Amino acid sequence: MQEEKKVKVKKGWVAVEVGLADDNEDGGIFQRFAIPISYLYHPLFQRLLDEAREVYGYHTTGPLRLPCSVDDFLHIRWRIEKETTSHSHHHRHLSASLSFHSC
Repeated sequence: MQEEKKVKVKKGWVAVEVGLADDNEDGGIFQRFAIPISYLYHPLFQRLLDEAREVYGYHTTGPLRLPCSVDDFLHIRWRIEKETTSHSHHHRHLSASLSFHSC
């Protein structure tokens, strides 16, 4: 029996668990991340949340679970961070050109 570590998430952040059902047949091994709450409003993340709702439904216990490979999640997070940095420097919104892979 594996003991789950409860990690406190700082204010303004949310915990998410990332993994694909195909990778998690033995009870589910998900990798945990903390992301800024603002990511939840980004169009790329909204698509991932829609997918999570279809796979897991609205009611879950614990961290928000995302049906996505860790690599794809890291790519999405990188693109959001890149856009946020670019947006703050160039004052324009680039989300129309963004898309994500197999999530």
